[in-house]
Parts: sequence; structure tokens; C-alpha cells
Amino acid sequence: MQTRRFGRTEIQMPVFSTGGMRYQDSWQDKPLSEVDPENQKNLEATIRRSLEVGINHIETARGYGSSERQLGVILPTLPREQLIVQTKIAPEKDAGQFVANFHESLERLQLDYVDLLGLHGLNNPETIDWSLQAGGCLQAARELQKQGKVRHVGFSTHGTRDDIMRTITGGDAYGGFDYVNLHYYYIYRRNWAAIQEATRRDMGVFIISPSNKGGNLYSPPAKLSGLCEPLQPMEFNDLWCLQHPEIHTLSLGAARPSDYDLHLEALGKMEDSQALLPVIDQKLRDAMLAATGVEHPEAMSWDGVPEYHDSPGGFYLSLMLWLDHLDRGWDMEEYAKMRYNLFGNGGHWFPGRKAVEFDAVSVEEIRAAVATSPFADKIPNLLKAAAQRLVGDEVKRLSES
Repeated sequence: MQTRRFGRTEIQMPVFSTGGMRYQDSWQDKPLSEVDPENQKNLEATIRRSLEVGINHIETARGYGSSERQLGVILPTLPREQLIVQTKIAPEKDAGQFVANFHESLERLQLDYVDLLGLHGLNNPETIDWSLQAGGCLQAARELQKQGKVRHVGFSTHGTRDDIMRTITGGDAYGGFDYVNLHYYYIYRRNWAAIQEATRRDMGVFIISPSNKGGNLYSPPAKLSGLCEPLQPMEFNDLWCLQHPEIHTLSLGAARPSDYDLHLEALGKMEDSQALLPVIDQKLRDAMLAATGVEHPEAMSWDGVPEYHDSPGGFYLSLMLWLDHLDRGWDMEEYAKMRYNLFGNGGHWFPGRKAVEFDAVSVEEIRAAVATSPFADKIPNLLKAAAQRLVGDEVKRLSES
């Protein structure tokens, strides 16, 4: 397994990590006595397969239902010095509650310490303030580090780029953050500036859910698969991300031991990637251009389009445009509809008003909001058409479904 230096942590991090949000028994916490024995067997087999192929970074979170408790059965049976264990704890207004939650998670994991502690879901000004303020959760995490309970402190985020930049640069009084978990994929590049800033600060960079949030690549549409040949879309995305030395590891949300196989095949094609990636990239750009008039699904989304909190009615116009282009350009209807109908149900993890209510905003209001965009004349009608095409049954986050 290839490894990369995980920033100033000096950890030699495998380029793939085993994320713990698809193999657990339940998204709701439950006693081990209520866990399905077959699920526990599968989880343990998945972890053993991970270690067999050299992926020794096991990542989970307090918010992943029964994941920590189930990992607490197998992790203590493994050589601790060979593991890199990360859990994530959501910030609290009361940092004392955050610390109490951490100790409970450590007990669930049946470990004396974790290598990486992530402040989970720094997605909006409130959670960022709880983390960065004097006496806040970052300061508390650094105290846990001094006690030997935590080796390194980072954060995970689904926030806007501006919020991510604020978090990266705002915690210097307490040593800042050692690493960041964030979104960045072939289809979504908005956070590149944040990755660059993290690199300047010698932070580790962990990419969240490249196969799921990166386009539901477990079941890609036929058009996308054809455009990515001779690679699978999942392989292409892996190799495209890993061509950037600033990125250190991609989280693989393995649900079963076989879920590593295609990623390992991708890794075996690294030497060919410099020849393969530009050709596939051009095919994807050409298809997007032919279908939408632009070469990338984000081309209309950011320049001159306000963030959700400044948009008329609170609708997330930029992401709605992005999903529209994924659907029209590469036939990613399933992914686009899933994300589109999550608006309004994702809290600060996926904000924005419910798309089913988009009739509440007028074309004139949209036009005024995007007046500085080079695509201002096209965006209102595109958004209205997308609403007609993509609105369906409401979707909830996995943790709430």
C-alpha cells in the first residue's frame, strides 16, 4: 500500500482509509447485545481485509450509530502500534460536554487513546465558533492531547469554502488544526483553495467519501461509465484525486471486504494514470459541453452566484445548478435527484431550503441575485427547468433515515 506523509502529524498515511459509515449495524446507537451477529462478523472481516491490504487507518465517528461500539470489539484484539485510529466528535456549546462525549467514545472503542481526533461537522458559523472560541472545543481537544488521550487534532467539514477557510486559519491561538477532512472530487472542486491553504500550513488532507458523495460511483450511469473507459468511474476518480500530492488519503466507505477490490485495482494503474487521465478528462469535458454548453458541472455555480444564506428564499442556487449539470451532462440522474431532494432535510450538513418549494422564488428574484454572473441570462430558466425535472420524494441523511 502506498503511503503519504499526513502533514505535520508525520504519520505515514495509506492513500486509502477505511471509513466507518457503511458497515455498521445501525445508524442509531445501540447496545452490542442488540447488534446483528452477522453484521458484526462482516464488520470484523472488513477490518481484517483492510489490514491485509495495508490500509491501517480506521476512521469512524460518534455520530455513526453503532460503529464505535462494534469497532470496540475487534480493535483491542489487534496490534495497537500498527493501527491509525480516528474518531470524530461533534462540537458542543459547552466544551465540557464535548470532552464527556469523547471519553464515552474512547470507552466504546475500548482504546486508551486515538491517533486522530476530528471535531466533527464544522459546517456553519455556530459550530465553528463553538470550536475556535476561548474555552471552546479546540482548546479542550488540545488538553486531551496533553493528557495522552489524543495524538493529533483535526476537523471535518461539509461547510462552504469560506467557512472552511475561516476554520483552517482561525484556531492558531490553540495550535490550529493538524489535519482536515473535506470534500473534493472530479465533479466538485470548490474546496481546492482550502486544500492549498491546508498545505501551506502543513496539515494532513483527508478526502471524505469520494465514491459516494463523489457521484454515487458504486452504481454509475452507463454514459459516465462509457466516458471513463478503459477505467471504471470509481477508478478514474481515485486516480484523479491522487494525482494531487496535496491530497494524502481517500476515505473508502467499505460495507464489505470486497469493496476494497476496485480501489486496489485503481492503485495498480497509477503508473498509467498520466496517460489515461487527460484522455478521459477530455471525453468528459466534451460530453458536458455538448449537453450543457460548458465543460464542467461547476462552471456556472460559483462566480456571481451567492451562497445559500444570501440567496433569495434561502435556496442553494449554486448546488442546484451543479446538480442540474451533472444530470444533463453525464446522465447522473440518480445522484442528482438524491442530493436535490435532500435540500431542507440535511440541517447544517447539507443546507438550503427544500427544492420542492422552489416556486416560492421568482425568475426576477433569481436574475437579481445572480446579476454579476457571466451566465446571468441563462441561470434563472435553467434552475426553473431543473426544479421541474429533479424534484421528487424527499430524502433524509443516512443518520436520520
